Amino acid sequence: MADEALPGELHSVNIRPRVTILSVLRHLNYKPWFALAEFVDNAIQSYLDYKAELRDLHGPEFKLRVALEWDPSAGGRLVIRDNAAGIHEKDYPRAFRAAEIPLDQSGLSEFGMGMKSAACWFAKTWTVRSGAFGEQVERSVTFDIAKIVREDREEVDIVTRTKKPTDHYTEIVLANLYKPLRGSTLPKIREHLASIFRVFVRDGELDLTFDGEPLTYISPAILTAPYFKDSDVTLLWEKPIDLVFEDGKRLSGFAALRERGSTAEAGFALFRRNRLIQGSADEGYRPQEIFGSSNSFTYQRLFGELNLDGFDVTHTKDGFQWEDDEEAVLATLKGALDSEPLRLLSQAEGYRTRVRPQDVVAPAQIAVDATAAALERESSAVITQQVIETIGDDATLAALPPAGGTASRTIDVTVGEDKWRISIELVVDPAIGEWLSLADQPTRAGSGTIRELGIRMNLAHPFMERFRPIFPTELEGVLRIGTALVLAEVIAREQGVTFAGVIRKHVNELLREALSKP
Repeated sequence: MADEALPGELHSVNIRPRVTILSVLRHLNYKPWFALAEFVDNAIQSYLDYKAELRDLHGPEFKLRVALEWDPSAGGRLVIRDNAAGIHEKDYPRAFRAAEIPLDQSGLSEFGMGMKSAACWFAKTWTVRSGAFGEQVERSVTFDIAKIVREDREEVDIVTRTKKPTDHYTEIVLANLYKPLRGSTLPKIREHLASIFRVFVRDGELDLTFDGEPLTYISPAILTAPYFKDSDVTLLWEKPIDLVFEDGKRLSGFAALRERGSTAEAGFALFRRNRLIQGSADEGYRPQEIFGSSNSFTYQRLFGELNLDGFDVTHTKDGFQWEDDEEAVLATLKGALDSEPLRLLSQAEGYRTRVRPQDVVAPAQIAVDATAAALERESSAVITQQVIETIGDDATLAALPPAGGTASRTIDVTVGEDKWRISIELVVDPAIGEWLSLADQPTRAGSGTIRELGIRMNLAHPFMERFRPIFPTELEGVLRIGTALVLAEVIAREQGVTFAGVIRKHVNELLREALSKP
């Protein structure tokens, strides 16, 4: 595909008839990493188009290198350099005229807008300097958008100089940025670009750097464990996905469970033509139809890389245009994910990681230190007052007063020959001072009536406000401890222990006055 050396007679490039488009491109809904990805897309496509020729010239180990550099001074300056095949003379009209659709739309540069859109979104002025493989001329074009629009220019000048035919490169300089990159944005740009181009980097086709730092994507470790209902056989929780739909569209790749759950990093990455379109870095694609709510275990564990063939993408290449297909695709995908013999969704919800001793040491010490410090600061006065108090009559409530209920359930259990009806209630009511409350309506032996027990935990208690359990399993653990304390009090009273409720009273006071403090 290499061109013969050209004499360099091209001195300007026509940018009509859509020059006015350039002035509105700055208002596109880009994120910085997807705007920068447009330049990397062009470099990759140029490399792929001339891959055979470039490897003939440099050897089979030749790979594409794309370097991005950021200079925050003087209004901000971004530079993107690559060693791809460059922009050939025959491609200049298409390369610099807005919305000029390429003849071949099967690659990464399909809309004829990527470089122009991203450059105009970022910068007031931008320059492209390129030397094409097989040509003896380097060409440089500068776009001053305000000047072009103001003067209604139809052409932009090209500055040329000679070069060796074997030299090939492109350098794009974006200056006077509309959207300078902030300190907090730079790590996200690195993370997202590494995620977007992970396939090309992983396959050894691309070296991608930002300010000299190599950008690489680290794949999460995949869960190796028995099915939670069958502890005999250890399985690798990864399965291939290959779904073909009636209209010829196809979804393929893999899905797996993370060894360690992550609310931020789970989710699917959706690709087209090996380039990530949706779900990069911490913005994984997690439709509720498959992942459920944000506090589910599936939301934290399920991930994968899925290639979508035949699906259209947005012009900014940061999302798919599903039209009416998404619901049907997700339903089919959900069935495949939880099909035998590897039921990913069932395992994601049912499996619980066994805590390794080495993982507990550091957080355990932090918990011990914090608890000891709170006791040291706050408990002296509370305990002193409790010790000198006279133990009062151990009366219990016949029924719990009304409160702002959040969740409740009532069950019947048999205790010897008696029937106990136990109501467990979670409330959020700051008017209630107790963490745990008990209502006990005892009956006489042999009466045949049901004993009514009410157990209430208040989520508005200062202790629960400070150590707010969010996930159902965390809240369940705290509720089970509270339920055990209350039932132990009832049992102790049945065994003849007097003032059994004093323990619960002191627990409520200690949690409020001492252990809820920082």
